[in-house]
Amino acid sequence: MTGPKLSIGAAAPDFLLTGVDGNEYTMASFAYKKILIIVFSCNHCPYVQAYESRIIKLQKLFSERGVQFVAINSNDDKNYPEDSFERMAMRSKIKRYNFPYLRDATQEAAKSYGATHTPEVFVFDHTRKLSYYGKIDDNWKHPDKVVINYLKNAIEDLLQGKIVRVSETFAVGCTIKWKQ
Repeated sequence: MTGPKLSIGAAAPDFLLTGVDGNEYTMASFAYKKILIIVFSCNHCPYVQAYESRIIKLQKLFSERGVQFVAINSNDDKNYPEDSFERMAMRSKIKRYNFPYLRDATQEAAKSYGATHTPEVFVFDHTRKLSYYGKIDDNWKHPDKVVINYLKNAIEDLLQGKIVRVSETFAVGCTIKWKQ
């Protein structure tokens, strides 16, 4: 169902998606940010639920340094009603998301990125070239036992003007639920 995965160095595909705040977003909405992180996400996946607080903490930690997280839910909401726009808005409010949570109802955004899992992160530098994709860290179940913070390391490398040490990992999580 998905398109080819973006390669490191590829340009960020544009999108036009509605957020749970009622606003429409495109890549240009974040043009002033140094680093843009697209997280393919959803409501029902236990992997996403395990990572929510870590994503919120990373956004808080790096927001003043020009880093912006954006979560995109591309899941089929007919067979997975927990991932409906209304439930997305509720979850965002309950969990106090500090980043836009967007609905990809057509699944075109997921296809253009080559996204396959939730959560799956795509980190773009200031020129909107892909610098890292994959998982957030090496222990989804136990935040206190994380040894390698892949996403945090990638952000820090980019903010320091360095090449990302580990630019690709395999996303661990639920598969995106494609429409029939």
